[in-house]
Amino acid sequence: MLKNTVKYFSLGAVFLTTSITSLSSYAQSSVWQVSKGNDHIYIGGTVHILPPSEFPLPDEFSQAYKKSDSIVLETKLPDEGDTAFQMKMMQQVSYSGGKTIANKISAGTEKQLTEYLASLGMQLPMVEKFKPGFLMTMFAMLEAQRAQLSGEGVDIFYSKQAKNDKKAINYFESVEFQLDMIAKLGEGDEDRFIKSNLKQMKGFKEQFSGLLSAWRTGDEDKIYELGVKPMSEDPKTVKAMLTDRNQNWIPQIEAMFGDKDKEFVLVGVAHLVGDKSVLQLLEAKGYKVEKL
Repeated sequence: MLKNTVKYFSLGAVFLTTSITSLSSYAQSSVWQVSKGNDHIYIGGTVHILPPSEFPLPDEFSQAYKKSDSIVLETKLPDEGDTAFQMKMMQQVSYSGGKTIANKISAGTEKQLTEYLASLGMQLPMVEKFKPGFLMTMFAMLEAQRAQLSGEGVDIFYSKQAKNDKKAINYFESVEFQLDMIAKLGEGDEDRFIKSNLKQMKGFKEQFSGLLSAWRTGDEDKIYELGVKPMSEDPKTVKAMLTDRNQNWIPQIEAMFGDKDKEFVLVGVAHLVGDKSVLQLLEAKGYKVEKL
């Protein structure tokens, strides 16, 4: 449960809003080479959940991986058997003191939530203690399973590959950092947050299928149309999940230049498109960004 929850949380970044500025609209991949003088690294946009039918991955991913000495991922997922962490997670994403999600939303939104849960074969008392960010993360997981689109994503695939090949693996963030974000999503704006996300769940299969296709071909306009634009009313969450993190990663990426090793950075594809994206921030600093 924990492994899937964190994985689907990361996927949420794909659905968030930002203004798309295409760096290379006609290239057919979601992998970039970022250069500074004669030095370069690779950055790949990932989907954190991926059905088995999407394998093998596009050739550009394999090319970048083979040419790299190490990979860099967003976070290291805890072991599925780490019960101590699972307990900590449940405490952090749950309300205390007898509070429930019903205390934070209107009667109308509670009705919508109850009806949606019924479509999943669930009842509100089963999940009422969970905070909104965790609820929506869990719903995304369940929708992917219902649509038969769930599976281990690009990040997990290359994490396993790197371990087998004895390549170094580094991480931008701790899982505690991501867990804290889950717990805070929608805080103070629970009613609007729940309603907006329930709306997104209605077209999940069609939307996510389109996003998979857009990711595979590097179609940034399509990513914006299907996965980014629908969440345009939620700038607070965009800031927390995308733009702030992008800024935090830039110094870590810049530190990769200047040594002999080649890194392959793998982060959610939403971090790599649009205003204040990782790639735009690097371009603004004088790095050359080009798609493979």
